Amino acid sequence: MTRRTLWLIGALLVALLSALSIYLYLKAQPYQEVVDHGPSPAAQANPYLAAEMFLRGQNINVAHAESLSVLPDIDPRQHTLLLFNDRSKMSPRQVDQVLNWARAGGRLVFVAESLWDEKTAQSNDLLLDRVQLQQFMSKDLKDPPAATGEDPYPNLTKLYLEDEDAPAYAGFDPAFHLHDPENLAQAWANSANATHMMQLAYGLGSITVVTDAELWKTPAIAEHDNAWLLWYLTADTDVTLLFNTEHDGLATLLWRNFPQAIVALFALIGLWLWHVGVRHGPVQAPAPSSRRQLMEHLRASADFILRHNGQQTLLQALQQDVLRRARRRHPGFEQLNVAEQWLVLSRLTRQPTRAISQALSPAPKKHLSSAEFCRQVAHLQTLRNAL
Repeated sequence: MTRRTLWLIGALLVALLSALSIYLYLKAQPYQEVVDHGPSPAAQANPYLAAEMFLRGQNINVAHAESLSVLPDIDPRQHTLLLFNDRSKMSPRQVDQVLNWARAGGRLVFVAESLWDEKTAQSNDLLLDRVQLQQFMSKDLKDPPAATGEDPYPNLTKLYLEDEDAPAYAGFDPAFHLHDPENLAQAWANSANATHMMQLAYGLGSITVVTDAELWKTPAIAEHDNAWLLWYLTADTDVTLLFNTEHDGLATLLWRNFPQAIVALFALIGLWLWHVGVRHGPVQAPAPSSRRQLMEHLRASADFILRHNGQQTLLQALQQDVLRRARRRHPGFEQLNVAEQWLVLSRLTRQPTRAISQALSPAPKKHLSSAEFCRQVAHLQTLRNAL
């Protein structure tokens, strides 16, 4: 391929790339896309975060807490306490503490949590019982209030104010109804067939009871006049919002982060219980003490070796033991020849050389008689005991 051909191919490639770039430039159009990543971690941890931000935007100081332990530090004057948490474990002492705080001039807003029980003449909500209000299911009302005229929004709660032609609309759950048997309430708000908010004076302060607080969570607070109603109940005061932040329990966290360790722990516990558990079957009787003599064990061991390894193994073991003791008694014994070793052993054991040579001679491969085997063993034991 000539140089001119290479130049032509290169020029053609450049022209094609340039044409493609111009085409893409003319056809490509920029655009913007919004990606919804869902609520932030702060919003997930605090369902009333939007409510807090809205109130702060109205120049209201807002703090939130998770227990009533902060109540002694809150000045009731010009302060609103919003009890939106679970109060099923609220003690009578805590109820007195909250009501005394409201009586001293605080504004208290709380959610009625339990239904009135006609049989026991009480509900499971101590705070609701103390303010003498009752909560029922709207569908269970015997004589529901009749709707006047055509109501375009029967499920919305309407709050009428003085000097206002139209009511404010709030999105309370229409399934619940508040009842005031003692006619203590000074203001209230109704939907078409039920009452969802009542307000009454309490000492120097006031108490507002609502059927639910879901309308002030994200994103419901942006609907209807829900945000305005929250501002109306807390206007010109500082606010403390009390609710339970949901946290994973210790067991959940341990299982999420250490599942293998937990499985291993339960396995060890199971094995330990199996180990200490009662065994099934008859209990084995202890062996009689007469079968626990050392001599019997030694004889049984020797008989086992004799049956499996033969006479030579036992004789060689005794001979090695004799020589080992001789090396300990006479340094350099292993460097002597056999005759000299026999002389040393004769001097140490005071046995004739002939007896020593017979005892330490290599064991014959043929099978010895019982008498001859016992005699050979006796000679070796005599030598060993003399050393």
